[in-house]
Amino acid sequence: MLTQLRASIVSVLVITALFGLLFPLVIFGLGKAIFPRQAEGSLIRVNGQVVGSELIGQSFAAPGYFHTRPAANGYDGANSGGTNLAPTSKKLMEGIHSGKKDDPGDFDGMKDLAAAYRKENVQADGNPLPSTVALPADAVTRSASGLDPEVSPANADLQVYRVAKARGTTPEKVRHLVAENTKGRTLGVLGEPRVNVLKLNLALDSAAPIKR
Repeated sequence: MLTQLRASIVSVLVITALFGLLFPLVIFGLGKAIFPRQAEGSLIRVNGQVVGSELIGQSFAAPGYFHTRPAANGYDGANSGGTNLAPTSKKLMEGIHSGKKDDPGDFDGMKDLAAAYRKENVQADGNPLPSTVALPADAVTRSASGLDPEVSPANADLQVYRVAKARGTTPEKVRHLVAENTKGRTLGVLGEPRVNVLKLNLALDSAAPIKR
């Protein structure tokens, strides 16, 4: 009895030490040594100041910046997550609008998000996007994490004229920056091409500063 109890206790202590302490420390050390930037959160610095992370999105609202996709939590890192609504949900499509000012229960559906996106983005002639222009999925749906730092190239392309107009530069120059900040599929097969919004906006600030 005592022999079995002693063996059980020793086993628990050894396993706890190996997999609860030693293994995490080894992985942490290897991560810091091999991937130091990623281990620290893939932080982006400008003039020595941290302005964000490549991995965590943030909200941009000014017309001279590319906007991230909609988020269920306003890109709040302390409360990340999606809507958890099914594709067949009427709330997801139609939204909820009580008519009361600042009602916390109000929710913009995909139709609302699409209307807002068409209104804020413009064509070459300066007019809002018409209903005949197909919108990419990430322009009208919220990400599962609520912190998506990237948009699709199609989403970025529809924002080019708005950004160029607000910055007083040419759409061609803005498109060139979009292309420079577009990543292809990982290993050529995984995922989809994407544009990191923060890195693109920083490139814009450097190449075509907003005139104040």
